[in-house]
Amino acid sequence: MTSFPANLKTRIINADDSRAISIIADEIRRGNLAAFPTDTVYGVGTIASNAEAVTRLYNVKGRRMQKPIPILVKGPEQLPLVAREVNDLANLLIEKFWPGALTLILPRHPDLPDVICAGGDTIAVRMPAHVLTLALIREVGSPLAATSANQSGKDSPLDVHGVLLNLKGRIEVVLDGGMCPGGIDSTVVDTTGGVLRVLRETAIPARVIREALE
Repeated sequence: MTSFPANLKTRIINADDSRAISIIADEIRRGNLAAFPTDTVYGVGTIASNAEAVTRLYNVKGRRMQKPIPILVKGPEQLPLVAREVNDLANLLIEKFWPGALTLILPRHPDLPDVICAGGDTIAVRMPAHVLTLALIREVGSPLAATSANQSGKDSPLDVHGVLLNLKGRIEVVLDGGMCPGGIDSTVVDTTGGVLRVLRETAIPARVIREALE
């Protein structure tokens, strides 16, 4: 059984359309998959609390089910929906680097579906610094499960052309917001236990993060 409908046509909605955010948000609320620009690369996502939609997100990307999917929030006020605890270290990093290309590992909220965390006890979450992404999360009204809009093993796309090369016919809709300004995946840090561990050093150097804590 395929993980996406046969003959699915992927629609492209230009961000200049006054209805664009509303159209994309409606698709996501229905449990469909949408690609959109972020401050790093184009992402593809759906509502984080929808286990069936998140499972489909894994499938259309060819992503290993053992690899958790990150969560995007519109701001720290949404963290109680996805994390059961935010310690002092995490709060300090949020103050210094959000919105931006820093992903935090936090203890998982028990209401999140197992699939988004690959059955683990933590989640990866960040607040993107992109006006369209934040507007979309606000319009949806819930945190999004989102990862780069590529098939696993391929380069993360920076524009709609790259998204379509990877996911055309596999997702319902793409928000065309032009070229992504960042082009580099977010840096990932683990703050559980109150100790900083840099798990992936990309957009923000580890040195910059450590200096911010001094």
